[in-house]
This record gives sequence, structure tokens and C-alpha cells, in this order.
Amino acid sequence: MTGIVIARPDDTWPAQYQKTAQVIGRLLGELAQRIDHIGSTAVPGLPAKDVLDIQVTVDTEPDLDDVAERMAAADWELRPPRRDHPVPGLPADDIQWVKRMLVEPMYRRRVNLHIRVAGRANQRYALLFRDYLRSHPETARAYAVFKQQAAALRLEIGDYTDLKDPVCDLIYLPAEEWAARTGWTP
Repeated sequence: MTGIVIARPDDTWPAQYQKTAQVIGRLLGELAQRIDHIGSTAVPGLPAKDVLDIQVTVDTEPDLDDVAERMAAADWELRPPRRDHPVPGLPADDIQWVKRMLVEPMYRRRVNLHIRVAGRANQRYALLFRDYLRSHPETARAYAVFKQQAAALRLEIGDYTDLKDPVCDLIYLPAEEWAARTGWTP
């Protein structure tokens, strides 16, 4: 299918996350430092692609591959190693943006599973972005309008992501100020 479809907010997304996180938690055990619902489906009232974004936080770089292998053994589809885009003003070294990514087993609820190392810039980014939007509903509404207008352009997923990244950065930069002011921690 060409283009992105932004769905109306679904009040069941948190429950769907909980169910999926329990399965992931059983598969990973102590390898997962934490499992978090991230992305737009984690923000109440925010329209989103009907795909759950879940972040598994691990302790070390080798754990990225251990988690990826364990999930792949459970029929999750492993994607090639990736780097998140670096955010202006945050550490630019590649190690801060490394992640592994998997998608759900065939015929299951759509999930993007992001595996990131604790304390790295990209791990913090996902959690702070989510929490800032949860705490700033006007910003979340403005972001929703942008996403709907961007989806109306009927872009492929890579082009949609490239268009969305700098907008997310414009949200994230004041989120860092908010985090410092409020004492927010992941």
C-alpha cells in the first residue's frame, strides 16, 4: 500500500500494549531492563498509524543482539541494524543512536519493537517525547494536525519519516527544557 494511514485515537491501544508487553517480557526475562509503550499510540487522544511502538531497554550493546536473536527465534521479523536520526544539540556520535528493530510475527497485532541501550540519547528521546506530549495536549494536537496533513501527501514510509523527524525535533527541544525544569527522568 502506498501512503500512510493515520487512524483515529483508539482507547484500547494501552491495553493492546499491555498484552503485547507481557508476551515480550516472558520471552526476554532479565534481558529487558524495561519495556515501554512509546510513539503516538502511547499518547491518549493522539491520532496515529495503527501500529504499536514498543521500546525494550537493555543494559549493554551486546544485549541488543541477544534480544534481537531471542525475539527472532520467537518468529519476530528482524530488520537490518539501524541508527535513529541524531537530534540537533544532542550527542552526535553514532553510538548514541544505535538500535535494533523487529516487527511482529505474521498475522499478529502490528508492532514495531525498538531495542535501545539504557542511558543513550535515543532511549531517552523516545520516553521524553512521549511524556512531553502527554503533558502538553496542545502540542499533541498540533502534532496530530501535522501528521494528518503529511499522511495526506501519500508518501512512502521512508519519506514520511524523513518529513516527520525535524518536526519531532522541534517538539523534543522544548521537551528537554521542560524535563530540566520539572525534574523529569525516564
